[in-house]
Amino acid sequence: MNPTAQAPLNQSRSIERLIEGIATSDGAGVKLTRVLTGKLQRRLDPFLMLDAFGSDDPDDYIAGFPDHPHRGFETITYMLAGRMRHRDSAGHEGLLESGGMQWMTAGRGVIHSEIPEQKDGVMEGFQLWLNLPAKNKMAAPWYRDFASLDIPEYVAEGNVTVRVLAGASNGVAGAITREDTEPLYLDIHLPADAAFSAALPDTHNAFVYVYCGAVKIAGTRVESQRMGILSNAPDVGGVTITAEGEARVILVAGKPLHEPIVQYGPFVMNTQEEIHQALDDMRNGRLA
Repeated sequence: MNPTAQAPLNQSRSIERLIEGIATSDGAGVKLTRVLTGKLQRRLDPFLMLDAFGSDDPDDYIAGFPDHPHRGFETITYMLAGRMRHRDSAGHEGLLESGGMQWMTAGRGVIHSEIPEQKDGVMEGFQLWLNLPAKNKMAAPWYRDFASLDIPEYVAEGNVTVRVLAGASNGVAGAITREDTEPLYLDIHLPADAAFSAALPDTHNAFVYVYCGAVKIAGTRVESQRMGILSNAPDVGGVTITAEGEARVILVAGKPLHEPIVQYGPFVMNTQEEIHQALDDMRNGRLA
């Protein structure tokens, strides 16, 4: 296989800030690390939340996420290892397996569950929340499972493997695109001392999360289980990531919506009145 040529960069975005996630639990007691919290929503608009989960102890994940509601945004679940069954009130059902991705648009409202279909072994992955523009917050719910083989990938110079979950990278189109937020979502596997460059529009907010090994970006070291928020300096063109030993990283970028963000738990709208309406709809069975 011939390596895919990388976009040439004269300069890389730098690391503006390093973030250590907060250990917490969600659903019926699933242990996870909340990396992108509400305090970072304006800075990383259009992204609302990033959870990283990973354990080989079934007690940490086996109860899963029983029925719960969402409105006003999209959820992207990327499974590195394990099996999770999805069911929702719009009639969708699917099995998310190792290497696969689930993309769900909650829109005007959906109630869904995510329950592990394994009794032991490693369960590892990410859930990312992507905001919807005001005009689409009450759109019809939508859902799709992407098996591992459905996610395009390529080998770049230095034997770097890049999986393109969303957007496009070095001329390779990803599994999904979105017009308003233009998300880029890459899973990058770097051999020791390898470097990878990705073009990023000046308009986009971006971050990396290292889930194995360590990398350097513009002279700053980003260790495993750390997020690095990338600077928004104009006319830089993108980011170059260099591995210290073998490393694995997700790179996420998106076009900010610049709209008000009002969140109440699983609802993300633009006004308090819309939140009150969502709560009233949930109480009266009108959410989904």
